[in-house]
Amino acid sequence: MLPPEPPALPALTRAEGELIDRYLEVLDLIGRINPARGRDTYSGLRAAQALVTKSVALREALDRMHTRGETEIHAATLARALRILDGERRSGRVAVPPKPPN
Repeated sequence: MLPPEPPALPALTRAEGELIDRYLEVLDLIGRINPARGRDTYSGLRAAQALVTKSVALREALDRMHTRGETEIHAATLARALRILDGERRSGRVAVPPKPPN
């Protein structure tokens, strides 16, 4: 038996899709840098180095949207796309983990 089909992404412009992709890349890197979840300095260093390039790509995606006249963010649609692409779990790695019970 095949696994169930994942939900379809909402209709996005190419620029919105790029924004979501670049945002999630930055989010993943920040999660790897998070000192409350890290294991060693080297992996955090590598993620921080990559963050520079990915942040520029995120800025460029937003700049392209703005230049093309896409001045509004359709938050509900983009939030749905983020949920489908596992954004909730990925963003959870950025947060400080809950305090363990005593």
